[in-house]
Amino acid sequence: SSSSSSSSSSSFSPRHIALLVFIISCSPALGWQSSGVGTSMLAALRSLSLRRILRAPSSFPPSSYVMMAGLSTAGAVATHQESCASERLDPLRGGGSEDLEKRLAELGQGHLFEGLGEEQKAKLLEQAAELDGQLPGGLEGYVTNARKLLKDSKEGVNPYEGFAPSVPQGEHLKVGSEDFERMEKLGREALSQTGFVLVAGGLGERLGYKGIKVSLPLYDALESECFLKLYISHILYIQEKFGKGKKIPLAIMTSDDTHAMTEKLLQDNNYFGMDSSQLTIMKQNKVPAIKDSDGHFAIKDGKIETKPHGHGDVHTLMHQTGVAKSWKDSGVKYVVFFQDTNGIIFRSLPAVLGVSVSNKFAVNSVCVPRTPGEAVGGICRLEHKDGRAFTVNVEYNQLDPLLRSTEQFSNGDVADAKTGFSPFPGNINVLVIDMDSYHSTLSSSGGRVNEFVNPKYADASKQAFKSPTRLECMMQDFPLLLSTESKVGFTTLDRWICFSPVKNNIQDAAAKSEKGLPPESAGTAERDAMALNTRMLQMAGAKIPEVGQAGTYAGIKLDFSPMVVLLPSFGTSLSDIKDRISPGASIEITSRSALVVEGEVFFEGKLKLDGALELRAQPGSSIIVKNLEVTNSGWEIVEVKQDDPSATVTQAMRGYKVVKHETRSIVADSEKKVVDEA
Repeated sequence: SSSSSSSSSSSFSPRHIALLVFIISCSPALGWQSSGVGTSMLAALRSLSLRRILRAPSSFPPSSYVMMAGLSTAGAVATHQESCASERLDPLRGGGSEDLEKRLAELGQGHLFEGLGEEQKAKLLEQAAELDGQLPGGLEGYVTNARKLLKDSKEGVNPYEGFAPSVPQGEHLKVGSEDFERMEKLGREALSQTGFVLVAGGLGERLGYKGIKVSLPLYDALESECFLKLYISHILYIQEKFGKGKKIPLAIMTSDDTHAMTEKLLQDNNYFGMDSSQLTIMKQNKVPAIKDSDGHFAIKDGKIETKPHGHGDVHTLMHQTGVAKSWKDSGVKYVVFFQDTNGIIFRSLPAVLGVSVSNKFAVNSVCVPRTPGEAVGGICRLEHKDGRAFTVNVEYNQLDPLLRSTEQFSNGDVADAKTGFSPFPGNINVLVIDMDSYHSTLSSSGGRVNEFVNPKYADASKQAFKSPTRLECMMQDFPLLLSTESKVGFTTLDRWICFSPVKNNIQDAAAKSEKGLPPESAGTAERDAMALNTRMLQMAGAKIPEVGQAGTYAGIKLDFSPMVVLLPSFGTSLSDIKDRISPGASIEITSRSALVVEGEVFFEGKLKLDGALELRAQPGSSIIVKNLEVTNSGWEIVEVKQDDPSATVTQAMRGYKVVKHETRSIVADSEKKVVDEA
């Protein structure tokens, strides 16, 4: 699916559709794939009903039938060359429903049709064709890999057998150091050649929130500033300052659960100022659920039961939709993958991008110092006896047994005596990938990614499962697809500059806090964002304390900084913030203060703040602070009880709310406003 919608036309027959797909997909010399004509035609074709096509397979050739199935289910069609490179297995291609049923039986799935009437059978076959079209390798590839992985699981095969772990080489950047500033400068120069991919397939139910996670506000005091708006605002700032006249592309991977709500959030807010042409939405599909170790598909209500495949699907979709190729052809050299509720990540991305440029990394994983036992994977160098070697993430529940199996790390996942952290940096699932390596690797694999299985067995026979399982894939396993010549590394940064996600509800966060682990709640994410903003102002020359109000909220102890909110339009990186404050400027902010800065705001003189102040320069305007002193009652953080009916859902998720007693607001709408109140 794409962000732009097109109405379907009943005048298109299946033969017309097949002909159009053939022309666009198999004639790369025409250059239509990247043109407005080709994009519009593909969008129109995507809007046609898969059900209508599958009900008339005899009205166009088998090859076109296959292509259309892939188009409607994957969200777009890959070019003919990319399709040929995929080396697919095609067990279900060609023939009608009888042939399809026969081939499913040959895959050991004959049980699916037991007790079904003709209409039910037809619907199941339609679903099977759809699943086959969306899977790289088709259903045969899925079943073959499932049986191999299930056999290994049943026999207790160790996937790391023969591999020796070691601490990989990477960059460790200290914010504000000469190396950090050098990398940030290098990264800013490469931003015009960067595309961004947001993995946003999750709902907020586990957090106690009914909507999609990207619609959550990062700041309680600014409810309209949801995560998705913040991310888009960062990209638009980058585009304006460093885009060199280019539009910076954004792709968003959604799921069945989040797709419609994500589209609605964007459309209701006019894409938060982004041109819809630079934004692509790719809906993740589900895969067949498996009921036993023989790889039999589970059936539910007369249909193949399906489950999510994992966020590794983002790579498959980037290939299948043609986005990777389109971006490469348009000059994109780096792709940044980031997660849905890590609101501070953009602050560090220019420096991380600089590390990728400097080291010529094919893949660069953003990492933080990791606490042993923390539910964060570790980046390891794995070397096999046969000479194979990978630098890749090892999941936290696999890291300890892997380490204990070696002589060097026989104590397992424990802290280094000098640092107090694990020697293996913590993976935060933010990747910077070189586009040439990315596109060539996906073309070679046909969009396939490494899969794994994690069945929960019903008994000691390890034959049946407690509930159906499925094959899964992870975004961070992409390095396993690379050639041995590819250079894979990481960038470790202090957690405060790059990682504070919203992962847990208030109760689970309190339990983690008691154990000394990061709570990773809505409250800690806001606290950390304001603390980061405070430190950036400090590093830019402001006099501002790091600690403001402190307290315990719903069982979580939170030490807040002053409530500083620097919106993306004010600046993304540390260098951007420094550029806003003149060397001779004097900024003094007290611990109880709140400051919100938006847009083209410059500090050239004196600011003294003891209270709450908002400085908002709308697009096309600016504010220059020459001399300003503000004292008022300000804002206050007040505890919220979980049963308080007056609290909003997002306030209950935090355990507190921000009460605005008094605020000084200075707004520039369409002009240059100089503030000089000497």
